[in-house]
Amino acid sequence: MPTRVLVTGGSGFIAGHCILQLLAEGHEVRTTIRSPGREAAVRAVLQGAGTAHGEDLTFVAADLLEDAGWADATAGIDTVVHVASPVRPGHVEDEDDLIVPAREGTLRVLAAARDAGVRRIVLTSAFHAVSWGHPHDDHVFTEEDWTVLDGPGVDAYGRSKTLAERAAWEFAAANGLDLVTLLPVAVMGPVVGQDVSGANQIVQRLLTGAVPALPHLFFPIVDVRDVAAAHVLAVGSAEAAGQRFLLSDGPTLEFPEIAAILRSALGADADRVPTQVLPNDVVRAGADADPALRAMVPDLGYAKRTSNEKARRVLGWAPRPASEAVEAAGRSMVERGLV
Repeated sequence: MPTRVLVTGGSGFIAGHCILQLLAEGHEVRTTIRSPGREAAVRAVLQGAGTAHGEDLTFVAADLLEDAGWADATAGIDTVVHVASPVRPGHVEDEDDLIVPAREGTLRVLAAARDAGVRRIVLTSAFHAVSWGHPHDDHVFTEEDWTVLDGPGVDAYGRSKTLAERAAWEFAAANGLDLVTLLPVAVMGPVVGQDVSGANQIVQRLLTGAVPALPHLFFPIVDVRDVAAAHVLAVGSAEAAGQRFLLSDGPTLEFPEIAAILRSALGADADRVPTQVLPNDVVRAGADADPALRAMVPDLGYAKRTSNEKARRVLGWAPRPASEAVEAAGRSMVERGLV
């Protein structure tokens, strides 16, 4: 049944798709933005992506690092979909730039939801809270797995997502909150607006020729439209209460496969996508001199295996193939002049 849903971070990639699908399902949506001056631009982007539900979409200014605005944001809300969190994989100078807003912001949103008597909180976590810091073997990752914070290869973003989700579960247990967390793998798909974020940057770099050759790296991918659909399902599913859900289409795609999908689907618009494959020994040989190559070495040839059985069974979730996410991402970037 239609409900009143707060979506945090309304200008974001995943949040935008969540808003579009929630409105299409008849929900009344309120979303947060950091500055009131952003409302017109964000509304225009969403309207350009296909929503005509202007009267059912309202905005509140609220920042993850400040208390102001969150009481207004959660007042009268049935469900909070907390998507907003900084996304910056790789090396950062000060890890607190990611960890503090992710963890403290999540707790701030949950406290406001508790005080407002919100029925359910759906938290967008990430595969980064599941599979980092583990041995490279044949293990199939599920919702039962957690990232090993001091394990090899864990970056600030992985720590931020893990610490934020751990804190959310502890807060929910202590305060009797109905929490659901969703754990998408690399999210690709059609761009909303002019911003290219997250895993979509892989597609953009291929289409612009910024990647000269293709290393043997593997990516588990999920379509942003399916991630948004999982959020909508989690809003209304009684069986989802107190559960984590891993969101993946199943198989991983290797860099050369992603490139081949773009060349096949986009023709001349993918002329700058490389065809040359970078052998593992070349990557290793150049790792000492090139930090970008050095970062690739630990994951060369390793494809993380995932299971989406629980999301299919409990939520009734049915993701499309990852190849469709790659193609849709590329087409949308070409159409919007982003490559």
